[in-house]
Amino acid sequence: QVQLAESGGGSVQPGGSLRLSCAASEFVLHYYNIGWFRQAPGKEREGVSCITSNADSTLYADSVKGRFTISRDNAANTVYLQMNSLKPEDTAVYYCAAVIWDGSSWSYYGLKSHIYDYWGQGTQVTVSS
Repeated sequence: QVQLAESGGGSVQPGGSLRLSCAASEFVLHYYNIGWFRQAPGKEREGVSCITSNADSTLYADSVKGRFTISRDNAANTVYLQMNSLKPEDTAVYYCAAVIWDGSSWSYYGLKSHIYDYWGQGTQVTVSS
């Protein structure tokens, strides 16, 4: 089915910025709601942000609100996560994930990893001095 690929990770100093991208293997991403998740060593996977297929709704974890922005360009088959004012605690492997959703209760489910059907391989983000 759908294959996802993240890119844009790297190593930055605190206060720096990165933009992550999530692209699909075929031109189908516009059908899917997309979530960004992250997992640090020894930590549970956490939802970071998500966006609906038509971008009429976005959600953010409290820990990144005001610093991260999710967006999508369906014509380019790509979803982005702009990360500003990065902190050491943002260090993690970041994953994008996709799901077709019927629209009900998205605000409750959007940052829960178990509802997503397709996952990328992850990209490392390291924030350190």
